[in-house]
Amino acid sequence: ESMIENPVPTRAEVSDLANAVFDGTDAVMLSGEAASGKYPVQAVMAEASAVREAESIKHRLRRACPPVESAKVVPPRLHVNMGNKRQETDDRIRKTKVVASLGPASWSEEMIPKMIEAGTDIFRLNCSHRRDGDFERVYPLIRKYAKELGRKVECLGAEVPVGELARDPVPLVDGEILEFGISTSEEDKIRPGRITMKPTVEQNALVKAAKVGIDLLIEDGLMKVNVVEKLSDTELKVKVVRGGTLKARKGVNVPDVEIDCAALTEKDIEDAEFLLQLDPPIEYICVSFAQKGQDLQELIDIMDRLNVPKNKRPKICPKIEKPQALTNIDGIIAKSEALMVARGDLGVELGVDRVPFAQKLLIKKAKDAGLFVITATQMVESMIEQPVPTRAEVSDLQNAIWDGSDAVMLSGEAASGKYP
Repeated sequence: ESMIENPVPTRAEVSDLANAVFDGTDAVMLSGEAASGKYPVQAVMAEASAVREAESIKHRLRRACPPVESAKVVPPRLHVNMGNKRQETDDRIRKTKVVASLGPASWSEEMIPKMIEAGTDIFRLNCSHRRDGDFERVYPLIRKYAKELGRKVECLGAEVPVGELARDPVPLVDGEILEFGISTSEEDKIRPGRITMKPTVEQNALVKAAKVGIDLLIEDGLMKVNVVEKLSDTELKVKVVRGGTLKARKGVNVPDVEIDCAALTEKDIEDAEFLLQLDPPIEYICVSFAQKGQDLQELIDIMDRLNVPKNKRPKICPKIEKPQALTNIDGIIAKSEALMVARGDLGVELGVDRVPFAQKLLIKKAKDAGLFVITATQMVESMIEQPVPTRAEVSDLQNAIWDGSDAVMLSGEAASGKYP
């Protein structure tokens, strides 16, 4: 549905397509996407790609579920009339947690109690909000209104963003050759013909790791550029493969490249020290872009240095966003108490068609180890603008539960949408 207006599908839509194939569907159909949308050819390609990938791993899922295949276990008997069962409306019996990201749409003193009453179990606060004092203002309000419910607060490390704009948003035109590099001064901002990033440790490491021929994906893969020349460790020439309108502070991903820098930046360390001294203590701390167990050990070392008692330590929750994390998942799980399937960046790095299978594998692996699992990103993306979710989104949510998720997370839908 989103491809009526956008050139790529959401994670929920790809997951819904894959699960339709796993259910046994013989055909999937495009309606407005092909009849009246802006990207009918891309919509056909997206559906074909998603179902082809689902077919390629369907047999693996069957083997991973022995009760379905084993003659010794009688599968549950289903009758089509069960589809007419009454909808469950008693929220008191719900076990799966709802995680809501707080932002301008939802973090006022008026909205926080409404969010709790609507069913929020865990609030996610981004540490970048400390810059304007919003984190310090909001945290006590959460505790004030949700003390009796034991609400949990997550902290998310920063992604790698592009820099500030010199003027209006910059159009990226297919085939255009651009400069892409680290800004050399405060005046060296994004402008036509040049994309810049701030000279932080992680941004420098990203550009240094880039090689000729690799793709750089911007804003969850909506835009894509390819490196055609490496001028230095801080400067690249890139060609626009998939254009769009570039705004300030949008994330950049480098698939299949392990960025050689610590998982926790200087700011992350400062944020972690702040979070670990909150009273009452938070329940979870997220670590973004964790690629190996050592990335989480850095946070454990900070807790040790601050002498945080074991019973007051927040649970470590790595966000699984890179292919390298899948390779090193055993070491990551060994250092964790929770795990987030972060489908946004994971879809950019792996390709959206591979996310549904990765989601199922990660959830099973984490659950086998006793971890608390959160499935996140584009769960009900359409509700940023619309008051009700799409069918694909509801299907995706329910399949996340059937996969074994302990919690499902709202991002922009709750932080900046019209209907949090």
